Amino acid sequence: VLYRPRYFEKIVIPAHRRKDDIMKKISLNGLWQMRAADDPVWIPAQIPGSVYSALLAAGRMEDPYYRDNELQACRLLDRDYVFERVFTVSAEEMSAPCHMLVFHGLDTLADIRLNGVLLGHADNMHRTWKFRADGILKEGENRLSLYFSSPNRYVAEEFKKTPAFGSTDCTQGFPLLRKAHCMFGWDWGPRLPDAGIWRDAELLCCDTARLDSVLIRQKHQDGAVTLSFRPDVETVENGSWTGIQVTVTSPEGKEYRSEGEDIRIDDPALWWPNGYGGQPLYQVSVSLMRDGRKLDDWHCRTGLRTMTVTREKDEYGESFAFTVNGVRIFAMGGDYIPEDNILQRVNPERTRRLIEDCRLANYNAIRVWGGGYYPDDWFYDACDEAGLIVWQDFMFACALYELTPAFEENIRAEFIDNIRRLRHHPALGLWCGNNEMEQGVSENWYDAPPAQRSAYIQMYEYIIPHVLRAEDPDAFYWPASPSSGGGLDEPNDPNRGDVHYWAVWHGNKPFTDYRNYFFRYVSEFGFQSFPCMKTVESFTLPEDRNIFSYVMEKHQRNNSANGKIMNYLSQTFLYPGDFDTLLYASQLLQAEAIRYGVEHWRRNRGRCMGAIYWQTNDCWPVASWASIDYFGRWKALHYYARRFFAPVLLSCQEEGTLSQDPNVNAEPYPLEKSARLNISNETTADKECEVSWSLRDPGGNIIRQGSETVTVPALSAKWLEKQDFSDEPLYDRYFSYTLRMDGQEISHGSVLFCAPKHFHFADPHLTCRKEGDELIITADAYARAVEITCGDQDVLFSDNCFDMDPGEKRIKLLRGDGEEFTVRSVWNIR
Repeated sequence: VLYRPRYFEKIVIPAHRRKDDIMKKISLNGLWQMRAADDPVWIPAQIPGSVYSALLAAGRMEDPYYRDNELQACRLLDRDYVFERVFTVSAEEMSAPCHMLVFHGLDTLADIRLNGVLLGHADNMHRTWKFRADGILKEGENRLSLYFSSPNRYVAEEFKKTPAFGSTDCTQGFPLLRKAHCMFGWDWGPRLPDAGIWRDAELLCCDTARLDSVLIRQKHQDGAVTLSFRPDVETVENGSWTGIQVTVTSPEGKEYRSEGEDIRIDDPALWWPNGYGGQPLYQVSVSLMRDGRKLDDWHCRTGLRTMTVTREKDEYGESFAFTVNGVRIFAMGGDYIPEDNILQRVNPERTRRLIEDCRLANYNAIRVWGGGYYPDDWFYDACDEAGLIVWQDFMFACALYELTPAFEENIRAEFIDNIRRLRHHPALGLWCGNNEMEQGVSENWYDAPPAQRSAYIQMYEYIIPHVLRAEDPDAFYWPASPSSGGGLDEPNDPNRGDVHYWAVWHGNKPFTDYRNYFFRYVSEFGFQSFPCMKTVESFTLPEDRNIFSYVMEKHQRNNSANGKIMNYLSQTFLYPGDFDTLLYASQLLQAEAIRYGVEHWRRNRGRCMGAIYWQTNDCWPVASWASIDYFGRWKALHYYARRFFAPVLLSCQEEGTLSQDPNVNAEPYPLEKSARLNISNETTADKECEVSWSLRDPGGNIIRQGSETVTVPALSAKWLEKQDFSDEPLYDRYFSYTLRMDGQEISHGSVLFCAPKHFHFADPHLTCRKEGDELIITADAYARAVEITCGDQDVLFSDNCFDMDPGEKRIKLLRGDGEEFTVRSVWNIR
């Protein structure tokens, strides 16, 4: 073994001691060293970290996201790797009754050795691994070594023994390893199966009893909340404890204390989803005691609320609605995937910015998809603060598994670790067994053997519910997404449970097809687009910038999807004259598609109670369904979401060629040209609204107009009278509409009665000037989907990709402060 001293530091880590507390945590994060098992040369490795992060930092591999570097990066994980470090333990620390090495995340197949002695083996990325070190740990220097076996080689060899089938976008055999499935590829992600110590590592010097977690239960009654506390205590040998002490601190600083008894909070400050109220959080501290001495303590923040899903028989089938503090919520948001394939690049600042961008787009919910990993604590902290209800999948997606005794033991430990870590978060809305596997089994997607089909029912309808009853008994559990409630009973039934709807996109249906369905809760539906030019430039050379080039298709993981985008584009817009305009047009397609669905379902609030689009974010620069790209740049869809998820929304159901027959060469037939407005009020107060509309020509001149004042009850959607324009020209009229409250514009939009490619647009002569932190956009004629871009930095706008009647519109700069701004609209797609 060769050591390079400049890479390998022997650091004494100070213990973090709390008053009256004998528990010490020695962090083992920081500088380690790493080498391939067949290479004697060590390189530095920051922990938490991985093979890829260490190789990149040392200049030993190319950026895996650039061009097709993914291919060679994937092959690096055909090898085994070793991580090592030396740490020092003092005599005082050695005097503790118990010593335990704790790894909060090991990815994935690892042998753990301390001072040359094998402590154990890890084989699940989603678990916390703990190893007793007594008798091996020594005063002074200790050497810790982790040997990671190749995930590529493992799944290939295991698949030969026991085939386990799943998504064909992934490396064959991926279900055989408890590792984030999307590391082996997905239809939006690369094959980059990293390895390493991906979360914190520490040495615990503790007593023989310690607090693992605390179950907090809430009873809401008579305007008060009673909290009860059940400690989950780990003991070793003859470990004992005598009680707990609890302190709860309100947002205003008022303290409630007990010796383990229930705590009653009068006049509680309730936690609400975004848009329905505030997100006050209470601090909870629990100390584990023995005969008046503190052994350990545990801290969290929580919110006081009731949370469940209401399922009731009705005239349409069965309802499915998040119900918070007795109020049924129309869930609005997106599906969340891992933020990066290189997990060390994910940090609290990056995640908080993403969640803040969701809040800015008026999300009140987010679904954690089951093919990645259980996110870090800071993700849930950010959702608590932003008021986003979290739909939490367990980490199973598009695959089937062999339920051996060893596998069952492994996943039960995984469930307990993550349930205990996350259950106190007020944002946690439900636990869901898996992604698309009930439907897959029901429809026999993978031609699975009977044992794997049987294992499905055991895992998701017995094992997980059994664990949840013990660990989080008040939580709502849903067996799969989509599901009608389990038992392989029509899992994608449009009238029960949640639905994944992909006829628009995968089925090539037009956007208007969404209006044929009144789903109870849509947890997946989506449409792809390309990222912006700046993002494309990050992974291409100039010669790659054609959507059918090899590199662009390597950054498009959904088979033939670039051609699908062009097919939809041909139905909608004129042919773009350059590559950058094509990227812009693709984003408008995506945004329009999702707008059609969301606005339709919001207009039918009560029957439908959720619209969660696929997907919110990307894990690398790629063409995908995301509304925010890998670099955090908002696509047109995210700006659209800010409007169509607004608490009070004015939307229009138009009838024209898109909803009837878009074929311009069809035999002439009577064509309905009409517009019907609807106001969605997703707030807890009645709203008095001033609605105005106008029928205009391409220059923006008013042909007809109308207005009225409307009161919309809380938590409802209200239709206005249909306006018929069948006698008006088809290609020379557009319908514009605006909603104001207290004189302020709240919602605005426009619709055409034909495809934009056939509309007789006039040049709007768009201009843009900057005044302080505002941009003033002017248009001489109707301007559709006005996009503002900044050439000298990334800027976030208060609105973008919006429709304009002739006149002036002011836009705030919410983030960034550039100087080089350009504007364009659908007029420029030619």
